[in-house]
Amino acid sequence: MTAAPEPVLDRMRRLHREMLRIRRFEERCVELYSAAEIRGFMHLGIGEEAVAVGVTAVLTSDDAVVSTYREHAHALARGIPATAIMAEMFGRATGCSRGRGGSMHLFDASARFYGGNAIVGGGLPVAVGLALADRMRGLARVTACFFGDGAVAEGEFHECLNLAALWHLPVLFVCENNRYAMGTALEREHAQTDLALRAASYGLAAWAVDGMDAPAVEQAAGRAAEAIRAGGGPYFLEARTYRFRAHSMYDPDRYRDKAEIADWKRHDPVAALAARLRALDALAGEDEADLDKRIAAEIDEAVARASGAPLEPVEDLTRFVYSEEAARP
Repeated sequence: MTAAPEPVLDRMRRLHREMLRIRRFEERCVELYSAAEIRGFMHLGIGEEAVAVGVTAVLTSDDAVVSTYREHAHALARGIPATAIMAEMFGRATGCSRGRGGSMHLFDASARFYGGNAIVGGGLPVAVGLALADRMRGLARVTACFFGDGAVAEGEFHECLNLAALWHLPVLFVCENNRYAMGTALEREHAQTDLALRAASYGLAAWAVDGMDAPAVEQAAGRAAEAIRAGGGPYFLEARTYRFRAHSMYDPDRYRDKAEIADWKRHDPVAALAARLRALDALAGEDEADLDKRIAAEIDEAVARASGAPLEPVEDLTRFVYSEEAARP
């Protein structure tokens, strides 16, 4: 029996709750990084939450997710516990990658979350391989592959879209177009800045969506996922979004005009959806305060558990280099 559709307001509240949870997690990561509790490279998705929650909302537990190095939001939205993600950021053995990957290499096979890939566009071939395996096995699954506009300039982007279209693979390509590949503006890198139009040249369905509007992303991704499951082949979704913070914690962010950042912040996806819910009398002030309190408690627990978790024993550092399977702690 098919489950009854989720009421619209409930769906909007769920999207808002997940976006706020991601936003607060990322904000805590900034504090922890500044205090040197988290080290190494770290790329935050503040401002891009609507893409993560909108796309993952239409996926089933059997579907796969392949992400990029800016993947905290994708991992949280996919259902990987905040405790496992935070422990990974702390480099602890209880992390989702046993503390070996850090911020850029989150991984959880049980959630069918296959990275976290530090190389720009590196997840695209992985996604095509997963989708090919599903097609060969006759499984009605979707592989959602997230990547940024910078990856569109990489050779594997073109190779993977071509093969996915040629082999009719069940891939949902999700380009998080935040207008900057590190510090290079989109128009300085691409002769054709309409990335959906560029993808369509490979013969697959492609369209753009407002990546600052979570319900719009969910609707667009839902149409694509439904078509993919029905045998429609690969789809490309260009989510036009914006990151409010610099490319990484090491980035001085001198390549963007401050007025541009301020203008995009007026389209904050978390605040915008909260305002819509308030206008519909579906989100009261006390509800917001209670939600923030519960999210803060969840993150506090994740930080406390990460701080007290063990480091991986030195004698285990050569394990899992080849074929030994790593059981999740």
